[in-house]
This record gives sequence, C-alpha cells and structure tokens, in this order.
Amino acid sequence: MSPVDSPPRPVDEIPGRAALRTEFAFVLPRGFVDDSGTAHRDGVMRLATARDEILPQRDPRVRENEAYLTVLLLSRVVTRLGTLPAINAGTIEGLFASDLAFLQDLYRRVNQEGTTQVAVTCPACAHHFAVDLGGGRLGEP
Repeated sequence: MSPVDSPPRPVDEIPGRAALRTEFAFVLPRGFVDDSGTAHRDGVMRLATARDEILPQRDPRVRENEAYLTVLLLSRVVTRLGTLPAINAGTIEGLFASDLAFLQDLYRRVNQEGTTQVAVTCPACAHHFAVDLGGGRLGEP
C-alpha cells in the first residue's frame, strides 16, 4: 500500500502532532454560590461547535438583548461546575461579574487560540514563561 492509499492515522500517531484537546479545566475567581451557600469554583469547559454558536442566535432572549448570547453560549460549553448536577442559563446568570468575564476570556482563548496558556515576561528579570489562565490554586498543577 502506498502512502497515498494508506488510511488516515489518528492525530496522536502523526509525528510532531499532539492529540486535539477538547476540554479545559478552570477555577473561577469567586465561584457560583448555590442556594445552600456552597461556592462552586472548579469546572470544565469544552470546545464550542458551530451548533453551539448558531443555535443561541435563534433564541428570543438573544433577539431582545444580544448580550444574552454570552449566557446561552457559556451554558452550552461549560460542562461541569463544582458539584452542580447541571449547568444552564440560570447558572451562568447567577455568576459574579468577575467570573463571567473570566469564562468569556477562557472561551475566546480555547476556541480561537486553542490554549489556556499565555506567554508572559517578568518585569523584574525579563524571564519569559507561560501562565495557565485556566486557574488553579497556588502549589497545584
């Protein structure tokens, strides 16, 4: 079988290519506080599909207020938040503004840039390194 006729290999088997990462863990700055007072900070966001971006645009709430698109979009791609049984528009509506801004930035990074890491430079020593904006607690990977 010639290379042209051979079946395609999975991406993780192609030299120099990593497997596609589709889920990204994060830690919210403040957390969603449920009715019992529990703060839910640890979560997972998946990559958005074309369907995720198209369907919310048909929603009447988005037609009334374009800013609501963010709420619906995030409710589709945030797949886990703490121990909450499900994520919906009400969950996203209940986030603190700083957490909503965090998730909007994370969404942009993972769907446009494909990573939660950003290159930074230390202002004191000019050392270059990467920081994971997905969050985390000090001392944890």
